[in-house]
Amino acid sequence: MGKEIEQVKATALWYAAPGRAELREEAVIAPGTGEVRVRALHGALSRGTEALIFAGKVPQSEHQRMRGPHMGGIFPFPVKYGYSIVGRAEGGALSGKTVFALHPHQNVFTITASALVEVPADVPPRRAVLAANMETALNAMWDAAPGPADRIAVVGAGVVGSLVACLCNRLPGADVTLIDIDPSRANLAALLGLKFALPGTAPQDCDLVFHTSGNGAGLATALSLAGDEAKVIEMSWYGESEVSLPLGGAFHSRRLSIISSQVGRVAPSHRTRWPYARRLAAAVALLADPRLDALLTAPIRFADLPAALPRILSPGSGILCQVIDY
Repeated sequence: MGKEIEQVKATALWYAAPGRAELREEAVIAPGTGEVRVRALHGALSRGTEALIFAGKVPQSEHQRMRGPHMGGIFPFPVKYGYSIVGRAEGGALSGKTVFALHPHQNVFTITASALVEVPADVPPRRAVLAANMETALNAMWDAAPGPADRIAVVGAGVVGSLVACLCNRLPGADVTLIDIDPSRANLAALLGLKFALPGTAPQDCDLVFHTSGNGAGLATALSLAGDEAKVIEMSWYGESEVSLPLGGAFHSRRLSIISSQVGRVAPSHRTRWPYARRLAAAVALLADPRLDALLTAPIRFADLPAALPRILSPGSGILCQVIDY
């Protein structure tokens, strides 16, 4: 027999067609053994990924690999997508606790208790919506293996780039610069305790460069900043777009390396010891820094989200982490 369907309804965001999203009502399954119900408090949009989904630009080759935890529907449309919800658990050992879940945008849902991470007391619930982004940044750190006193550049002062720069800045003696084409991001860098530069004034001969801008020109900038035999960690995902790279000139003679980093798998250096749950719990704990509130944009009501998505996801919006209040 299937699970009992209680007289509890949920409201979820669905990407219905290119440039159109809608709220849909659906039944909530009663929690079974090892499951709990979660009532959402706050959520966040992943602007880069969800902008591609909103536009219907997920390549057919990636339809399976791009499936998120607890996603509904199939690509390209309609799909229920998202992976950042902070809520209150009901039932089980976590009852009454504030928890983080990798779950699509939805106000109430049933989930396996083992898929939840309890939010520590020193991490406010709204800031905890950054957990998925911090997990991406943490995995990139493992892929890159930066060291003390390294000269490190991070190209792209979005949420993920800023979090990577913050983690690198904790290394003893590290010289970290956040780089963006938008001069106003200097204010963000200052709030985060980071150095900032425009591409034309960025430090050269870096030991390590992260690229997070989502733009091919940003990757070209990253390559230009790398020192001899340095690594460029490519964290951007371009969907169906093609990217042109300057791999002529001194690229080969300088023996530069481009290394992809993606959160879908734990970095090889940690894979044998770190299951996904341990990595996510570590990411949540790393959010205990009040300066990270600078990445949060004023919250929007869940009910207003479909109409606001074109503005939020537009390239020139300037929005960092759009918080959703349920």
